[in-house]
Amino acid sequence: MPGIRSATRRALTAALALPLLAAALTACGYGSQAPKQEQAAFAPEGEQLSAGEVRVGYFPNLTHATALVGVEKGLIQKELGGTRLAATTFNAGPSAVEALNAGSVDIGFLGPSPSVNGYTRSHGGNLRIIGGAASGGVKLVVDPDVIRTPADVRGKRIATPQKGNTQDVALIHWIGEQGWSVDPESGKGDVSVVRSNNKVTPGAFRTGSIDGAWVPEPTASQLVALGGEVLLDEAALWPDGKFVITNIVVSQRFLAEHPDVVEAVLRGTVRTNDWIDSHPDQAKAAANRALERLSGKPLPSAVLDAAWPSIKVTDDPLAGTLRTQAAWAADAGLLADPELDGIYDLRPLNAVLAAEGRPAVGDAGLGAR
Repeated sequence: MPGIRSATRRALTAALALPLLAAALTACGYGSQAPKQEQAAFAPEGEQLSAGEVRVGYFPNLTHATALVGVEKGLIQKELGGTRLAATTFNAGPSAVEALNAGSVDIGFLGPSPSVNGYTRSHGGNLRIIGGAASGGVKLVVDPDVIRTPADVRGKRIATPQKGNTQDVALIHWIGEQGWSVDPESGKGDVSVVRSNNKVTPGAFRTGSIDGAWVPEPTASQLVALGGEVLLDEAALWPDGKFVITNIVVSQRFLAEHPDVVEAVLRGTVRTNDWIDSHPDQAKAAANRALERLSGKPLPSAVLDAAWPSIKVTDDPLAGTLRTQAAWAADAGLLADPELDGIYDLRPLNAVLAAEGRPAVGDAGLGAR
C-alpha cells in the first residue's frame, strides 16, 4: 500500500494536489452541509414526560458511539417513554452549537473544544455539560515513507479537522512541546497545520498533499488502510490514557424547563454505555448500521475493527482533562481567557448513577451552583 500511494504522489505534483484539496474543502468543509434530520426508528410508547419531544444532535462518527448505538437500538427512546426522540446529525461542532443556541436542538453530543467555545462565547449563558460519552480514539497517522520518528514531523504537512477543534488544539500543543512553533491562525510554521474536513483527509493523504493527520476514528484507521502508520496515540499523552473526546451537553433553558426529560436521556445513555461494554461485537455492528443509514455506506470491516477498540465509552465527563484542553487552547491563542466556572451540571447524571448504585462523577470544581 505505501508503494502504491508513493507512486501516486510522484504522479501528482503539489501544484495539482493542493488546488484539488482547496476545491474539496470548499465543497465539503465543516459546517457546509445542512444538518440531517433522522426518522424516528422507535415510536414513543408509554407515559409522556414534561415535553412531547426532545431533539438530540450528534455526529455520524465512531467517537459518538453512545448516540449512534443508543438511537439505533432504541435504548434512549425506551427511557423517554411517550416523549419522542427526534435525532439530528451534524458535521461539525460550530453548527451543533448554533443549533443549541437557536433552540433547534435541546441536547447534543459535542467535543470538548466546541463545548468550551460555546460556553465561553456566550459568557456561560447557553449550555451545560451534563455527562461524558467517550474517551480516546485520536491518533497521529503519518506516511512512513517520509516520517519515521516524531522529529521527522518538522517541516511536514499535518492535517487536523478544523481550526481550533479538539485535535487541532492537541496538535499545536504537541508541536510546542517539541520546541517548535506554528502560527495558530494560519497554520504556518515549523509544521504546516492543514485544516481539512475528515471526509477530505483520506483523499489528500492518498495523493500526498498531506504527510499525516492528527484525527479521530474512524479517519485514523482509514489512513492506516491507505498505508499510513500510527506514530502516536493521543491516549499515551494523558494520565491513565483517558481524555474526553465527546461530552453530552444541554441548553440551559431545556434543562431548567424539562429536568425529567434530561434525566431520562441520561438514563438512556448510561444504559447504552453498559450495553456497549457488555456486547462489544453487537455494539460495533449496531454503530456501523447507524453509519450506513446516515451516510449511505458502512465502514469497511478492516477500518471498523481497527478503530473500535481505541474508543472507550464513559459516563464520566473527565472534567479535569477538559480544563487542561481549554488551557492548551488559550496557550495557543485559539481561546481567550477561558472562564469555565459553571460549565458542568452533573446533578442529573449523578442522580441516575446513584439509582444504579454507582459512585458520583466529579466536575473538577467547574460545576454550576
